[in-house]
Amino acid sequence: MPDLVLGLSAYYHDSSAALVADGVPVAAAQEERFSRIRHDPGFPSHAVRYCLDEAGATLDDVSAVSYYEDPELKFRRVLATYLGAAPRGHAAFRRSLPQWLSWKRTTTTTVRRELEALGLGRVPEVQPRRHHESHAASAFFPSPYESAAVLCVDGVGEWATTTLWHGRGTALEPLMELRFPHSLGLLYSAFTYFCGFKVDSGEYKVMGLAPYGTPRYADLIRSTLIDVKEDGSFRLDMRYFSYLAGEVMTGPAFEKLFGGPRRTPESPLTQREFDLAASVQAVTEEVVLKLARTARERTGERHLCLAGGVALNCVANGRIIEAGVFDEVWIQPAAGDAGGALGSALTVALARGADRGHLGTGRDAMSGSLLGPAFTDEEIRTYLDGAGAVHTKAATDGELAATVAGRLAEGAVVGWFQGRMEFGPRALGARSILGDPRDPAMQSAMNLKIKFRESFRPFAPSVRAEDAKDWFELGQDSPYMLVVAPVAPSRRIEPPARDDGDDGRPEGLGLLQVQRSTVPAVTHVDHSARVQTVDAAASPVYHRLLTAFKERTGCPILVNTSFNVRGEPIVHTPEDAYTCFMRTGIDVLVLGNHVLEKKDQPAWEEERDWRDAIPLD
Repeated sequence: MPDLVLGLSAYYHDSSAALVADGVPVAAAQEERFSRIRHDPGFPSHAVRYCLDEAGATLDDVSAVSYYEDPELKFRRVLATYLGAAPRGHAAFRRSLPQWLSWKRTTTTTVRRELEALGLGRVPEVQPRRHHESHAASAFFPSPYESAAVLCVDGVGEWATTTLWHGRGTALEPLMELRFPHSLGLLYSAFTYFCGFKVDSGEYKVMGLAPYGTPRYADLIRSTLIDVKEDGSFRLDMRYFSYLAGEVMTGPAFEKLFGGPRRTPESPLTQREFDLAASVQAVTEEVVLKLARTARERTGERHLCLAGGVALNCVANGRIIEAGVFDEVWIQPAAGDAGGALGSALTVALARGADRGHLGTGRDAMSGSLLGPAFTDEEIRTYLDGAGAVHTKAATDGELAATVAGRLAEGAVVGWFQGRMEFGPRALGARSILGDPRDPAMQSAMNLKIKFRESFRPFAPSVRAEDAKDWFELGQDSPYMLVVAPVAPSRRIEPPARDDGDDGRPEGLGLLQVQRSTVPAVTHVDHSARVQTVDAAASPVYHRLLTAFKERTGCPILVNTSFNVRGEPIVHTPEDAYTCFMRTGIDVLVLGNHVLEKKDQPAWEEERDWRDAIPLD
């Protein structure tokens, strides 16, 4: 039996478990996929069971358990924050203090008790690691680099909000740290809140909204809210923020600065929200780029590794790559708190003597981030027959790819369920909804009739890795859909000029009506795309489908969005997938080699509207 280390992240958001065998990630999953609670913060009992089952192990076989942060140190920060903000925040302090005194301060004891309650064997010592150490480890240790600069930027862990590390071999050396309350992640979250979206959930909406606006508030942010130094270090003017008091992100001073109260959630978006999003995105990119330059100067490394919630800002990632600060950038696909479980486990595993055996292969150790559960064709067939579903089975993988590519070329939207589930927030061709990127109506149709989400949100292209540079100005591979790049000029379509000399440039959501490339469904309003490059060795089934689609259409790209509806976690089981298929406008469902047409299925009935049971994100 290999040396097993179980890593856990829990009790804030995106709880997860990860299992490492002799330093190699073998299983990892977020609890939300099992519980069906978006961003589930609870103890990841289902994820733990899955990880152990995947390895054919019990807790008796586990050498150590790691926890992704230090609860005692975090308690000191929380206590200091409330005392510093007093008397503001008294109500929040009164509500949260009993939890901290009863169990949060000793979270590792709680974790041990929860593991014991699973009845899966003896629980080894639970070792807490620092939050940013876990991020840094998740970024560097699975990366393909022997040495690299490592940059971690998020909201806050214990005290750290931004850290720079130098990774060499099996060691991480801390070089720089910025501390709470000065946080780039919390600055972005403040604008997320002010624009009417949920904090720790809606930040990606702000990123998607930014191209609809102009950064007219960027100078005001720089002069008033954040003081940025040339090395990327910064301080926030806390007079404009309310998160120290623990209730909301912004208050009256912020409202006065930006001309009125925050947008009410779900109300119509206005030009102000477009411009606020564009402004905070521009400032964020500037800070991240300065930090990256400092990372290069301080370490002398040619490679950069990224983690932390801000590393999910794929536009900022693209800016670093475009600027050529590093030869290559590798981003942990589960860059947020879920990835902390993996990072903490890797830290402990390497301290116990494991090595980074993947070095020299030219590949990372993440197995394409396909570290979640899989279902056999027999398990899928058993479920479908029990549900009374009508299905056929492709005889070969080639037949499956050709059949599905044909339906996609005809305009069908396909639910695609293959192999092991992705670890992290992105669907990468295992639990995806797919469409034809050449269809100008596809983006709106998928947003409004399938995902049931806001019309402004863009979709990502999956492209065969060998074809990527023919379609996108992409400086490197992007296997985890964490880099935004411009669509290649040769694929763009410029709107025709008007005879009267007025270009009639639409604003806001009117930009959606302008076709900007030959793949309009994956081209954002600024000619950008959040690209996923698909490699035949890492994702053979998905690559085969892209190849079949190219053979039929000449286009090696598919629209790829996560297999879920707004507010719901990505589907986990065949039952989850079939339910989503029947509730939405998806035309075809592919489960392994089984193909289902919507028109052939029995009538779908539910006692109440399912949308009432799924909170909006």
